[in-house]
Order: sequence, then C-alpha cells, then structure tokens
Amino acid sequence: MTTSPLNFVGFTGEDTPALTDLQNCIHCGFCLPSCPTYIATGQELESPRGRLHLIRNVLDQKVAPTDRLLGHLDLCLQCRACETACPSGVPYGRIMEDARASIVAGGITKRPAQWTLRMLLLRHVIAKPNMVVGIFSLGRLYTRSGLQRLVRGPLGRLLPKRLRWLEAQAPVLATPPYRDRGTVASPAAPRARVALLTGCMHGDLYPQTHRATVRVLERIGCEVVAPADQACCGALHSHAGDAEAARDLARRNIEAFEAAKVDAIIVNAAGCGAAMKEYDRLLRHDLVFAKRAEHFSHKVKDVLEFIAEQPFTEGLGTLDVDVTLQDSCHLAHAQKIREAPRTLLRAIPGLRLHEMKTPDRCCGAAGLYSMVQSDMSRQVLAPKLEDIAHTGAQVVCTSNLGCTMQIEVGLRRAGMPGRVSHVVELLDESYTAAGR
Repeated sequence: MTTSPLNFVGFTGEDTPALTDLQNCIHCGFCLPSCPTYIATGQELESPRGRLHLIRNVLDQKVAPTDRLLGHLDLCLQCRACETACPSGVPYGRIMEDARASIVAGGITKRPAQWTLRMLLLRHVIAKPNMVVGIFSLGRLYTRSGLQRLVRGPLGRLLPKRLRWLEAQAPVLATPPYRDRGTVASPAAPRARVALLTGCMHGDLYPQTHRATVRVLERIGCEVVAPADQACCGALHSHAGDAEAARDLARRNIEAFEAAKVDAIIVNAAGCGAAMKEYDRLLRHDLVFAKRAEHFSHKVKDVLEFIAEQPFTEGLGTLDVDVTLQDSCHLAHAQKIREAPRTLLRAIPGLRLHEMKTPDRCCGAAGLYSMVQSDMSRQVLAPKLEDIAHTGAQVVCTSNLGCTMQIEVGLRRAGMPGRVSHVVELLDESYTAAGR
C-alpha cells in the first residue's frame, strides 16, 4: 500500500481498537455469508474478517491507513450481522467504531468528498436542532407545494438518473411534525413513568410513529414525558468516528433524562436505542459520567421490547392485513431483540405475518450510508426488495426510521405496492379498531 497522505501512522487516542477484541477473531469465515458488502462484491477485504485484518495491521503499524485501506472500512454498513454469526463473540461493532474514532483523531477530517459531506452533516446540521427544523420546514414546503409530486411525475423524466435517485430519497412531509415536550401522556392511574426519546429527525420524518408510541404507552398505563433538553442520541456520530461529538450528546441526554426521574427511557428507533444502551462504553473514560452512563444505559428500552414485557393484549382489534417484518439491524444484531416485534404482531387479531427469507439482512440504509455510499446501498437494497415481494405482504413493518426511509424509497423506485410502518403503528391501529 502507498504512503498515507494524512501523515498518520497507527491509531490515535483513547478509542484505539483493543488488541484483546481483535484477538477474539479465529478467522473461521462464518461472518462472510452474513455480510452484505461481501455478498455484493465477493471480496475478502469487504468482509468483517478482511476489515479486522486491515485494522490489526494498522494497529501493529505494519501498514499505513491509506485512502485505499480506509475505503474498505468506509464501505462497512456496521449492521453487526457478523456479531450474530460469530462463534467467538468478536465485538465487531465496537472495533469498527473505535477504529473510525481513532482515524478521525488522527486527521481523517482532512479527507475530501464523502467524509467532508458526512462531517458537515453531522456537526453542522444533525447536532443542531435549529438547522434540522429549518431544513425540514423547507422540505415540508416542497411536499405541500406540489413540486415534489411533479418531480416524481412528468418532470422527473427530464432529470439525470443520479439526481432522480437522490430526490427519491427525500421523504414525503405531509403531516405536522412531532415536537411535543413535557408530559405528553397522563393516564388516571399510571403503572410506570417513562421518558420518550424524540430524536433529532424522527419527529419531522415520521411524526406518526411518535404519536402512535405515546398513545400505545398511555393505553398500557404509562405516564409519558419528553424531556425538553434532550438531544440527538449521537449514533450517527459514533458510527462515523466523531466520538467527541457523540460523547457531548450523550452527556446532554444523561443530564436531561436523569432530571425526568423515570422508570424507563423508551426509544422507537433501533439505531438510537442501540447507541444509548452503549453510552456506558462511550463514556468509560469520563470520571464524571462513567457511572451515570452505566445507570442510564440500563434504563434504555426499545419500545417493542418494553411493550412486550407489559400486559398489552387486552382490547386489541382486528386488522385484516398481510404483513412482513424487516428486522432492523440494530434491534436484531446490536440489541439482540428478535421476538418482541413478532410477539406484538402475532397478538393482533386478523393480522397475518409472512416472514422474509432473510428478515435480518441489512436493507442498506445504515444512517448516512445511503447518501455517502449510494451505489453499494442500492446493491444491498435490491435483494431485500425481492425478498419483500416474495412474501406478498401489503405492509412492511420496521423498528427503525432509517429502514423505513430506505424501504419506502425502494418500493417507490421499483413501482412496488405496499406501505412501510413501524410495528408500534400497527399496534396503535389495532387498539383504534377496537375503539380504545
């Protein structure tokens, strides 16, 4: 490999990948058939085993982190399916996050193109609520003006193919955003007091998911609060290697949710929940927040995980619908939660669940991945759409907003029928059908 143009040798900072983590890999190759990028390319260096080999060689200072080497790491979706497949328990997710954080600490922000775009979005848009509100206000105007419909109709034929694909990823912002704060649900005799993470973009992209979440939690007897001072969860920052920004956001959330004094912290986006459950590791070197982060992480619950533990089945109404379930990567592989969404769906009278052949195979969303690695994202999405089509389902259920966006885009571009909904939305529809 050529000399690195970044004047960077080895890994830097407190997030340097641990040798003990890397040594867990026994090079068996069980991870290969589970890796979306390896399946798409057939290349060893686009597999977990290949990337671990590269990271180990950088750690040992046998190779420099050239742009070519870093490109193999960048192509990783961080879906963590390899962790499920691994017989040795290799913590691939944290190895990759540590590697990226160390690379950023060593000067990766000097790299052009996709990294410049990624850092711009993370640091100057996603982490700043006023910017998010402004951008989505423009997006809402774009949808309501009718221009979006025209672009996706007759005008679309005049646009270059790549521009049409990028526009197709824009959400349809037809409903008011969810930005409620404070006490948002207060049943007469609550059995628990819980806090809801509203997230940096979720309330604008899919406000109906938050509204359904609040209604369902209230129906099962929970008082629900949405802390006013909460922030972005920091998941996208961690995945991209911007660990310092992620730590700042984690501290803000810990303080905000501590002040709410709740029994559980409810998250309805699997990627956010996985990140928040790992705040204790993210802040392990912070003398002030380490213990607080550990206590916080133990309180975090995915909304489906939480509801499945409650007496929720009484009062469900019939939904005559065929459904398939996309196992969101950070629910199935990171949080190891697979049965909860199925428990909820199977409890709904009349609903017919049709399993995909590979429900836990990544759809290619992966946060900002569909923007910065659009070609590979489309390659990963294609077999997922085929899998969905074979089920014959009318509704694709998800548990993460990134999956929802990606599959919606795929269905729209392929001209496939059907809608995409969070599992909690169908549960809410079932309660409504029964008149609750």
